[in-house]
Amino acid sequence: QVQLVETGGGLVQAGGSLRLSCAASGRTFSTYAMAWFRQRPGEEREFVAAITWGGGTTPYADSVKGRFTISRDNAKNTVYLQMNSLKPEDTAVYYCASRPITIATREGMYDYWGQGTQVTVSS
Repeated sequence: QVQLVETGGGLVQAGGSLRLSCAASGRTFSTYAMAWFRQRPGEEREFVAAITWGGGTTPYADSVKGRFTISRDNAKNTVYLQMNSLKPEDTAVYYCASRPITIATREGMYDYWGQGTQVTVSS
C-alpha cells in the first residue's frame, strides 16, 4: 500500500514558477515509478510527466516539454514537479500517481493516487 500527498499548488501569474511535491509512504517507494497527471476544468485527466524508479527515464507531455521537470529523491520518498514559464492553460488540479517498477502514460495503469493540488495561473 502506498499513500501519496501532494503539496505546493497555488496561484501564480503567467510566466511564473511553482514546484509541486508528492510525499509517499511505504518502504518500497524506491521501486515505484511515479507520475504527474492533471485535470483542467471541464476536461479529462491527462498525463504530464513520469519518472522511473532510478530517475533515468522521464517522458513528458508535449504541452509541458521544456518547461516542466520531474525529479525524485528516494531518500525522502518524494517526487517533484518543477513548473516554469507557466501559462493560463496550465491551470488544473495536479495529481501524483504511482505504480510498481515501470512507467506508463495512461492513468489506468497507475495503482495509487494522491488527492490532488490546485494550480491556478492568472493572465
